[in-house]
Amino acid sequence: MASQTGTIVQESLEALLEDPSFLPELQGQGRKQAFTSLAAILSTPNHIHKSFLRIPMDNGRVVRIPAYRVQHNNALGPFKGGIRFHESVNEEEVTNLAALMTLKNALHDVPFGGGKGGVVINPRELSIKELHSICKKYVQYFSDILGPDKDIPAPDVGTGDREMDWMMAEYKSIRPGTPYRGSFTGKSIVNGGSLGRREATGKGVYFTFRYLIHDFLTTQEKWLANTDNPFAKTALSYHYKPLNIAIQGFGNVGSVAALEAYNCTHLQNKVVSVSDRNVTLYNSEGLDIPALVQFVTTNRGDLPKNEEELKQSGVKADVRDRDDVLSLDVDVLILAALEDQIHKGNMESIKANIIVEGANAPVTGDADKYLSDKGVIIIPDILANAGGVIVSYFEWLQGRETQFYTEEEVFNLLFDKMRTTMDTILPQYFGDPFPLRQNCFIHAVMKLSTVLFRQGKLY
Repeated sequence: MASQTGTIVQESLEALLEDPSFLPELQGQGRKQAFTSLAAILSTPNHIHKSFLRIPMDNGRVVRIPAYRVQHNNALGPFKGGIRFHESVNEEEVTNLAALMTLKNALHDVPFGGGKGGVVINPRELSIKELHSICKKYVQYFSDILGPDKDIPAPDVGTGDREMDWMMAEYKSIRPGTPYRGSFTGKSIVNGGSLGRREATGKGVYFTFRYLIHDFLTTQEKWLANTDNPFAKTALSYHYKPLNIAIQGFGNVGSVAALEAYNCTHLQNKVVSVSDRNVTLYNSEGLDIPALVQFVTTNRGDLPKNEEELKQSGVKADVRDRDDVLSLDVDVLILAALEDQIHKGNMESIKANIIVEGANAPVTGDADKYLSDKGVIIIPDILANAGGVIVSYFEWLQGRETQFYTEEEVFNLLFDKMRTTMDTILPQYFGDPFPLRQNCFIHAVMKLSTVLFRQGKLY
């Protein structure tokens, strides 16, 4: 488990151990032994599967590509988690992300466990034929551990509905006559996917920010004004003022979050900066997000990189270095790229007072503590970016029932589920001295601990 995640889980267990109202059936030495068992279970995965996919390339070479599927814990239901195609994929990363999925599902009461997959490739450098072959081989090599009631992959960085369609088709061919629609989620609509699945994570990311700053504060303003909580003071200071937003990453998550902010009528906010792997774009008056989305759609996923491309897109902006987005003088920073983006080396340059983690683990432990101690509100990944797995759950249900929701129904169900979680967590957050991440982890660990105890897994 990641050092930051592992540390917070351990701190959560220690706090719960000292709380006599939690699992009061456990007393004395038996209580200490049970919590030692919990620490061991939550800090290690159930299974780590690794293989080398044998792939024939278009140039005639045959290569062996490392691939992983880590199954962290299935106490709450089948393993669930995305498959990442990226050159930085490694066993430790996939294991850490699988653990985070376990906690994320527990926090949002989604009846799945945590899993994660990865293949060590740069998909931009491969042909469609080569990617198709990798998807088929991944399913062939891991078919024994996958399935609608075993382990249900979904898209992640570098994958999308196309890859999930290919994988589901291969699973169906390997296991004829068995249920297959729920074997993968994040599929295209024609292949049994859910309306709204592609936009779910980005919409959920923006919704958590909007709900905290607008919906929750509107109903709780009087109470919050009378607390000494430093995070309440930060939130209240932004409740009515216009907000400038910067977004790192303009892929599936970042672009959707940017559109949600652009179209939002609840808040006076504008997106003044976005970035991708090449560039940061900045306009203090606000960027034309729909035009940028249109440009990215027709230009292999890249933002305009120079004045000529900006002119082609019809967008007015300054072109800056890709990492400049992190240190801009803005109110809100949405991190929708990769992990470890804010760290000890750059944390002192961060000026935003609200950070939303659209990516998994984009803020390191050192930076998280430093910024939280300054009163910066960090809406953590475990809370903010759960929209994808929540709608994956809806897709899984629809596949089993062969009845499908409208897009409006999907988003209403998504927001209801995230709202329920926020209404549970936020009063604790603004009432306790703990950062929001710690409150979320305590809630998730409570759920997992209770289930593991009731299942007799602690003795």
